[in-house]
Amino acid sequence: MTSLHPDADPRLPAETDTFVGRDRDVADLRRLLESLRAVTLCGAGGIGKTRLAVRVARSLLEARPGRVWFADLSDVAVDGPPHPVARRVAAVLGVADAPAGGDRPPAEVLADAIGSRPALLVLDNCEHLVPDCAALVEALLRDCPGLAVLATSREPLRVTGETVWRVPPLEPADAVRLFVDRARAVRPDFTATGAVSEVSRALDGVPLALELAAARVRVLSVEQIAQRLGDRFRLLSAADRNAPPRQRTLRAAIDWSHELLGPAERVLLRRLSVFSGWTLAQAELVCVDEDPGGDLPPEVLLDLLTALVDKSLVTVGDEVAGATRFRLLDSIRQYAAERLDAAGETESTRTRHRDAILEAAERHAEAALAEIPATWAERAALFRLYDAELGNVRAALGWSLERGDLEEGLRICTALRSYWIVRGRSAEWAAWTDRFLDRLAEDGARLPAFVRGPALAARAQLAAGSRDFPRAADQAAAALEPCRESGDDFMTAAALITLAEAATATGRFDEADARLDEAEALSAGPGQEWNRGYGRSTRGHLRLREGRLRDAGELLESALRVMRDIDHRWGAAHALIGLGRLAALRGDLAAARDRFDAALPALAEVGARPELARALAGIGRIALDRGEAAAARGSLTESLELSRATGIRLDAARTLAAFAELLACEGDLRGAVLLAGAAEGARTGTGGAREGRSPGTGARLERVLEPIRRKLGEPLVAQLWGQGRVTPVDDAIAYALSGSAPAGPEPSEPSTPSEPSMPSMPLAAPVPAPAPPSPAEPVTPPSTLTAREREIVALVARGLSNRGIAEELVISPATVARHVTNILTKLGFASRAQVAAWAVDHANGERED
Repeated sequence: MTSLHPDADPRLPAETDTFVGRDRDVADLRRLLESLRAVTLCGAGGIGKTRLAVRVARSLLEARPGRVWFADLSDVAVDGPPHPVARRVAAVLGVADAPAGGDRPPAEVLADAIGSRPALLVLDNCEHLVPDCAALVEALLRDCPGLAVLATSREPLRVTGETVWRVPPLEPADAVRLFVDRARAVRPDFTATGAVSEVSRALDGVPLALELAAARVRVLSVEQIAQRLGDRFRLLSAADRNAPPRQRTLRAAIDWSHELLGPAERVLLRRLSVFSGWTLAQAELVCVDEDPGGDLPPEVLLDLLTALVDKSLVTVGDEVAGATRFRLLDSIRQYAAERLDAAGETESTRTRHRDAILEAAERHAEAALAEIPATWAERAALFRLYDAELGNVRAALGWSLERGDLEEGLRICTALRSYWIVRGRSAEWAAWTDRFLDRLAEDGARLPAFVRGPALAARAQLAAGSRDFPRAADQAAAALEPCRESGDDFMTAAALITLAEAATATGRFDEADARLDEAEALSAGPGQEWNRGYGRSTRGHLRLREGRLRDAGELLESALRVMRDIDHRWGAAHALIGLGRLAALRGDLAAARDRFDAALPALAEVGARPELARALAGIGRIALDRGEAAAARGSLTESLELSRATGIRLDAARTLAAFAELLACEGDLRGAVLLAGAAEGARTGTGGAREGRSPGTGARLERVLEPIRRKLGEPLVAQLWGQGRVTPVDDAIAYALSGSAPAGPEPSEPSTPSEPSMPSMPLAAPVPAPAPPSPAEPVTPPSTLTAREREIVALVARGLSNRGIAEELVISPATVARHVTNILTKLGFASRAQVAAWAVDHANGERED
């Protein structure tokens, strides 16, 4: 925080409070004025133009002693005597006016008074006098070679050689500091809370708004202020009586700018309030009048938008997907929305806005899933576009819900599903879809099959994206009839593939195959390449689960070729992750790493967080298999952070299981068991104990747990596992990422002397699903084989059939068959050959220990 400047100058306004932030702006502007002669600070009302100009001018006093002047034009009337700006400057300089009717223009008189020596003239609040200001500045710069002019205005002066400096809102940290400083001025015991940042964000870092809000801490808490910002113009109305009238309330500050607009500019401003951000093309679709003779014909929109930018009411943003974006500061947007409502245009403009979002969403959906040709660069640009369009999509959905336009709302949800699934935002968009579907059920309405079917299929895909496979199966099954009724083969195939994914996840492999056969028959034609490729990838993952690795490889390679043919790199990355898992199961770690690495660039380009998490988890497991603990921790940490951000529990569970293996390698045996238990708890919490298990999951878990049992003993491992199972997944993630857990009660058995002790994870209350064990109750890990099962594993490894094992152990072949099924389930294998190979590796591991 910068202190008040100790030097005062009667030619500059006094600074009565602390100047906060903008130190870099002051330095940059000072350098500009060393080489440039006309600089205009432009910005919205209340953004801090005057305060910044005064601070810059004060910094130049030493360089231009006695020759820095400040002329406040805010109260100069437009319709007063002639040459109003020159008269005000003359008064500031102490120069007598030219004689009435004299031959010399006032500008010449001023030029003679200023002379040729270095000087700075600050013209403050020029926006209502732009032509007069521009004429005077042009004349003075021509005749006074040592003069520089620093102007403040809500729009440029447009003089020769002018440099326009757009004054931005305060940086977030400076906005907080300003609020706290002003709050303590009125309430010295004020203590900042997290709500200060919320208020600062809501007010866009605009200094005037922050100062007005801070003044309210006399009677309101910051939390109360934050809650009342929906009616900010009523809230932000108390100010210093000494301030100019236009700065005593937030509404007055914006009123001042609004009154300077022409009629067509006012129409455009209020209609733009329906956007959270927009492009020129969007404004043309939504804001212009379709009828000839309307207030806003299409041909004038670009010029009007440019004028609103120049007048600091519209902010120019970044370029996204090849188009410049614009936005309104939230306070201006709320003001403009009030004007829109007063004009009776809210319903028509918001409906046009929604319809524009819907039309674009359905067009972009066809490109996203290759129903129409598109390059990967075009698809990647659309992902970036919908990051920027998030606010508009939410507004369109909210308006549809408010009006009861269920068809339009569901069509938007359906069209944009792939963008939210890829980005890991399935939960929010599933909730939006559910709101429309619930309203549909409440109202007893029946939408056309061509809307209802795809909406249910899209909801199923969102559920599958979140790994909620029971919900995915229910919604996909419900989608089939209306999709078929409407003749929508694309969405019918999509629903069938989702059903296959759900069946695969829950071990119903024959059902999954049958669904994929149906989908394949439907997706043979043109425009169905996405379903064809994704269906083959899904069948490839099914074959992985079945242990049919050769078939899995052929299918995944075929899926990869299809996705590459249509230049869909996210789809290709999905297939590459499957091929990486396949190579890892075959023990070819180099090939597995190559496949995972090849998937990363496209996933990173579109911010595909779920698939990035899965690829990074695969890379982390490869590093574990190679004994590279540090590399494993790096990849697994990135993966777990992504899974925590998306909220996909099943992905988090898989990475927690890998972290358990990492902790075991690092010597943290207790932590390894706790995290392994937490991973199992997260898995079973998603709807079924078998859900989401990759091939060999149980066998890999046993490789971790068996040596720990020998060191800690079965009872302690069972107790730690039970504790881990009921630990909230967020606590388990925090422990894995930080390596330390909050203090909690220790299990009763002491740790062995050879192993460092560690604080246990907190004991959580049991979750209300079928009677989970209490934290103190020991629980045997599901991968643990009984003594009899271990005997049978050894005999399977020797190559004995069920009958041979029965004769060896003197039990019935049927009993042996049941044991073999249990072994396959516990270890996550699909064949006796896999069990035999595991048994050999397991025996070698025990000998090494």
